[in-house]
Amino acid sequence: MKTASTRHRVSSVLAALGVAIASLSACSSGDARNGIQDAQALEMSGAEVVQDPDGTGVEVSKRLYPASEAVVVADKTRESQLIGAAIALERGVPLLVRWPGAEEAVDAEVERLGATEIITPSRDAGVDPLEVGSPERDIAAVAASQPQQPAALTLPPILVTEETSLGAAVSARAAGANLEVLQFPDPRVSSDSMRTVLEQDTIALGRQWGSTDAYRDKITLATHGELPGGGGLVFPGRRMIALYGHPSGPALGVMGEQPPAEAAQLAKEYAQKYQPLDGEPVIPAFEIIVTVASQSPGVDGDYSNETAIEDLVPYIDAITEAGGYAVLDLQPGQGDFLHQARLYEELLFRPNVGLALDAEWKLNPGEQPLSRIGSATSGEINAVADWLANMVREHKLPQKMLILHQFRLDMYPDRENIRTDQPELAWVLHADGHGVPEQKFDTWNVLRQGLSPDFFMAWKNFIDEDTPTFSPEQTYTDVQPRPWFVSYQ
Repeated sequence: MKTASTRHRVSSVLAALGVAIASLSACSSGDARNGIQDAQALEMSGAEVVQDPDGTGVEVSKRLYPASEAVVVADKTRESQLIGAAIALERGVPLLVRWPGAEEAVDAEVERLGATEIITPSRDAGVDPLEVGSPERDIAAVAASQPQQPAALTLPPILVTEETSLGAAVSARAAGANLEVLQFPDPRVSSDSMRTVLEQDTIALGRQWGSTDAYRDKITLATHGELPGGGGLVFPGRRMIALYGHPSGPALGVMGEQPPAEAAQLAKEYAQKYQPLDGEPVIPAFEIIVTVASQSPGVDGDYSNETAIEDLVPYIDAITEAGGYAVLDLQPGQGDFLHQARLYEELLFRPNVGLALDAEWKLNPGEQPLSRIGSATSGEINAVADWLANMVREHKLPQKMLILHQFRLDMYPDRENIRTDQPELAWVLHADGHGVPEQKFDTWNVLRQGLSPDFFMAWKNFIDEDTPTFSPEQTYTDVQPRPWFVSYQ
């Protein structure tokens, strides 16, 4: 085995990685070449995912390096990988990581590369203790580093996240690829990433991106346009601060306490209080109760009063003018979520209008509001989700928010059967509990148990029922994880 070259050759790269090394043992060989200098461009047949499922970097090495005279092989420790990263970036060669159980794959790739120099970074080779930065910044540091011997190969933009392995990211950057670090494994997460994937073929690194077909599908959805605040995803990329209510007046929430334009201005003021606390754009929103549970059956006998569309449009127009988002909230009584959602289809055609389902007010035939806390089955929720996802795709709309309100587990008795993997939808679980902080936190924590990771969490601040009502600072500091959607009722 041969070891790495001297400290002055890697110190600048290590500095970019947040790593300080006093010394590295010497290597007698000259500069290794990676065997791809004569190539002009990486052959592509469309956007693709290189999953690197074992985190070794082997798949990336196979994709980008036809051969390499040298290869860096690190062990499972972060220290070894960061030293190896600096060497690979300096030498323009792949970094492979010998994870337990993946030794054969690494050995096979070393043989395929035809490497005659195998560089093994370790303390035993004379490396002093490391000073390391935050692990969450490793991939960003690799992307910001300057490869010293990039190949004369034209590579497409490569998308990574902090979940991408060091082996994969370093091997790509060492070959000269530009790495675009996204906060979420979806090309719609920002305006810049949407532009990147729509202008040329790209490669996404890591199994968090899913299959190549799924990645290409999300690129197709990126052609559907952007949302207020930029990007094509509801979350992440922005947070929302919403006023909850009904156009009829203050009885059902703060939104209805003033006319539409004034309500939109108030929502902006609420959002502005949160913006200094967050690095993401914080935009104003309305959550508008469009069907209101009633104690009387009404003409249609469903114990739910449907609001006329013409009464809702001024509020939706106002929040749109304010650069915000509107959510239509359904309280179906004995009615059906899907039937009621269809009543407001023309409003949901708007790119900045989503949907909320409030199971508290979903009753069985023969039951009346307030006789019990309502509930909804996964079948009912899935039917609405399928319909809304199809709308997004057929009408070429940006991703839509779909909120489930919940404060008791029995409101969704088979919640685990709700399908949440539709790329057209951003699923939000809205914790509706009110009272003293201890009660609210208990509700928050219980609702999160067993919850699909596809859900984004939302919090409600009750102006009258909470004691006390949380300040913006308390909402963003005390509530963990930080809520993506905060409503005021």
